[in-house]
Amino acid sequence: MLRRWDDFARFLDDGRIYLSNNAAERALRGITLGRRNWTFAGSQRDADRAAAMLPLITTARLNSVDPKAWLADALARIADLSASRLHELLPWEWERLRRADAVVDQQAA
Repeated sequence: MLRRWDDFARFLDDGRIYLSNNAAERALRGITLGRRNWTFAGSQRDADRAAAMLPLITTARLNSVDPKAWLADALARIADLSASRLHELLPWEWERLRRADAVVDQQAA
């Protein structure tokens, strides 16, 4: 700890750095609580699918995006987007574009 004191105390010089990791721990809490239920996923393939989906759902929640709506829309649109536009399907971009579309729709009405 003493060898890394400067790194540890960096938050004192920069108010943007949080001393807490509560957001990361809260994100993992659901996984920890459900671990017992997910012990028997049915098969290795099902467990792999769950492992792929959990980070996507958690990322959407951390960005205040409804995971179900986001996944449904992203999966419906992904085949029609070029590789250079795939970033539009990231939860934070998707929400920003959705809000912009809502404003345009309101102005058109």
